Amino acid sequence: MRFDVVTLFPELFAPFLAAGVTRRAYEAKQVDVRLWNLRDFAEGNYRRVDDRPFGGGPGMVMLAEPLARCLAAVKAERADTAPVLLFSPVGERLDHAGVERWSASAGAVLICGRYEGIDQRFIDTHVDVQLSLGDFVLSGGEIAAMALLDAVARLQPGVLNDAGSHQEDSFNPALDGLLDCPHYTRPEEWSGTKVPEELLSGHHAKIEAWRRRQRLATTARHRPDLIAAARKAGRLTRADEEFLAGL
Repeated sequence: MRFDVVTLFPELFAPFLAAGVTRRAYEAKQVDVRLWNLRDFAEGNYRRVDDRPFGGGPGMVMLAEPLARCLAAVKAERADTAPVLLFSPVGERLDHAGVERWSASAGAVLICGRYEGIDQRFIDTHVDVQLSLGDFVLSGGEIAAMALLDAVARLQPGVLNDAGSHQEDSFNPALDGLLDCPHYTRPEEWSGTKVPEELLSGHHAKIEAWRRRQRLATTARHRPDLIAAARKAGRLTRADEEFLAGL
């Protein structure tokens, strides 16, 4: 898959693409990331990409024309019908199901906004999808783009050391959409606290039963909405319900 990133700060992506386990996906072009500097498509000595908003108010607004020229160049090189994605507060909130859909796609053109926003005429004319990371505002779309790229890259075959690692992620359907359980490693006792006996038993059924209970308890405590969703989808067993009733 290929993601073309339109940004005023392509240098922000250099360390991100070269570090961590997900770099394997980028190096192998499983997730082909191409960076486009928006200023290369601006005109004038100052390569201006923004201007004051009509109607007054604080901040600046990104000009439609440089964005349109850059997008035209991206589309000419791609020669496909990849969707144009803008990271925006009005967009649908990205979740695990959304990441899975993008990880199985051919990619997209990612528009990283800055300042007060983008001229609405560009959005209305060219943007196909808008996504949000949550109910907060970032200084630009680059961090949101990195979040999507990282989430997509780690789902690609061979990227994680253990091919089944992401199946144990929070929100994964393999865990019925629940949060993951607590994890422990050596030493067996640290700062006066011991690792739960079930994890030291070597009994796989006992270990899995403990993990299931912990997932249920953690999710009920921190994200009861996920418990409700799992119950509505018929993912909770009678034993699960009995355990939850006793919390």
